[in-house]
Amino acid sequence: MRPDLTLLRDLVEASPGFGRRRVGAAPEALIREAEARIGPLPPSYRWWLAEYGHGRAGNADIATVGPGDGAAGSEEDMYEAVTAGWRLNGDRLCFAVEPDCGDEYRFALDRAGETGEYPVVHRDGTDGCESLVAESFAGFLAVRAARLRGLRDGPNPVVARLWRSTPGVLLGNGVHVYGPHLVRERNETFEVSRYAPGWVLVGDDSGGDGFFMRHHGRDRTSVHRLGLGAIGGDVAAAGERVTDDLIGWLRAGGAS
Repeated sequence: MRPDLTLLRDLVEASPGFGRRRVGAAPEALIREAEARIGPLPPSYRWWLAEYGHGRAGNADIATVGPGDGAAGSEEDMYEAVTAGWRLNGDRLCFAVEPDCGDEYRFALDRAGETGEYPVVHRDGTDGCESLVAESFAGFLAVRAARLRGLRDGPNPVVARLWRSTPGVLLGNGVHVYGPHLVRERNETFEVSRYAPGWVLVGDDSGGDGFFMRHHGRDRTSVHRLGLGAIGGDVAAAGERVTDDLIGWLRAGGAS
């Protein structure tokens, strides 16, 4: 899905494991200069550069753009710049590094998505093996935020898949599916684990009803709507089954 940049800002600001420097926000001219050298950058990464310019996601240093992109820049600036020569290797562009272990996070430039985002792959600093992490830079930040909060990949496989693209979704009709920065707090507020063990509140309709999915079992795809004041053990019986395809439903506008 297309990353929700409003929720992405909320995620970044609410994540204590993220370091960001607003004073380092990159001007559009510098972003375009970088793109002239290495090609189009994914929209959510461009957003990060324009908002923060430089920062960290957990212990991963995220590349920037700036005066150091040119030959006249300092050695440190050139190393941190996304245009540094060592970062582009064939169809892989390294945008983040974990200095302690040498692990890298790279855009897979040969696999552009329909929204202009590139999947993010992890390259192990020890053996060089590559694995898929996220479907976008925004998803990379969401996955990092989830793991920093002890949420692993997400409360169930469907939500985990969504987070690999965007840190939640907020539609014009009020349908809101939470990102990693909200899901634990909302479940604690409504005491879901107490009143509906085995279920997780994954979102709400901005009108008093929540959207629930199962944590475990064979059916972890169906979404049920239930009033947030009526949470009980049998959510499936008490609530309304909304969809068996959360992401498809969101793409279609979350119609009731």
